[in-house]
Amino acid sequence: MSKEKFIPIPKEVREILSQYRPTPLVRAIRLEKFLKLPSKIKIFYKREDVSPTGSHKPNTAIMQAFLAKKEGFKRLTTETGAGQWGSALSLACNKVGLECTVYMVRCSYDQKPYRKVLMRLFGAEILPSPSSRTDFGRKVLKKTPNTSGSLGIAISEAIEDAMKHKDTGYSLGSVLNSVLMHQTIIGQELKEQLKEIGVEPDILIGCIGGGSSFGGFMLPFVEEKMNGKDIEFIAAEPKACPSVTKGNYRYDYGDTAEQTPLLKMFTLGHEFVPPPIHAGGLRYHGMAPIISKLAKMGMIEVRAYHQRETFDAGVIFTRTEGIVPAPETCHEIKSAIDEAKKAKRKGEKKNIVINFTGHGLLDLKGYEDFLDGKLVDIEYQPK
Repeated sequence: MSKEKFIPIPKEVREILSQYRPTPLVRAIRLEKFLKLPSKIKIFYKREDVSPTGSHKPNTAIMQAFLAKKEGFKRLTTETGAGQWGSALSLACNKVGLECTVYMVRCSYDQKPYRKVLMRLFGAEILPSPSSRTDFGRKVLKKTPNTSGSLGIAISEAIEDAMKHKDTGYSLGSVLNSVLMHQTIIGQELKEQLKEIGVEPDILIGCIGGGSSFGGFMLPFVEEKMNGKDIEFIAAEPKACPSVTKGNYRYDYGDTAEQTPLLKMFTLGHEFVPPPIHAGGLRYHGMAPIISKLAKMGMIEVRAYHQRETFDAGVIFTRTEGIVPAPETCHEIKSAIDEAKKAKRKGEKKNIVINFTGHGLLDLKGYEDFLDGKLVDIEYQPK
């Protein structure tokens, strides 16, 4: 815990981050043209997809691996949903000289085979979760052998693995305050880039699974909003796993086996297993306590979308801007398109900024299913 407003980044970490940071801020001129927007409505996107693994995740993975190495650990365990976090921690462990074991949620393990290859290229070991490696994994498999898995289950397995080996630490890729702090490098860069081009943001839009990318994107702007600046924060989540829009704000465990401390957050319940949508990074039962608190205060507006409408937005973005968005990123693109159209109808002037969290070049199976008409929309139904 620190009372300092800014925490310095260690030199060794800055050197690794400099491989891809600062990330570009791009105006989506071709998307604007496709939407026939007037010149007073502009859309920008902050390209976190240019990192070595194609997402925002290395921003915290590198820092966590560096600290683990410094503390004497030889191996890190973790979970991953879509594979973005597992890829990032695999990269980070490779950079600092640690072993890495990744428990990958079963449905994503099957849907995204080349994420596994990428992790293996960086030297990581990958297991489908639930697995037969851990006591909890075997317990889940015995009860529900055909389960698609969940991040809660995978977290439990990774924690159990770490607890059984003294030389092993556990690393989490989202939710925690420290992770959101590491990710604020996104928002801090964005503030400087917008200042450089003389643009005042009206709307900041991101997607939320555990909340780290959105937190890192918008938290540096919260103080300004609290001081009266007119700026909107919009978070997009899937209707299949709507932790904020349909969840309860209460204390809950971060994992299924109840090994984590209790966190006050919006949650669907730590035993909830989301359906196997392609946006695997958004299949988490809870939400970061900081994001949950801001949402409860009304500082953040949260919207939920079906996966087909988000993939449709991703196709539009691909055909206009030439970059394939990750299924998670498609959620915020959908929201940005909606906001631009609304501003156009009302004749408003708006500067809309998207946190482009990752590319979808390893998620093409989802796009293939969408183009072939095989994707289905699944909406959360409370018990």
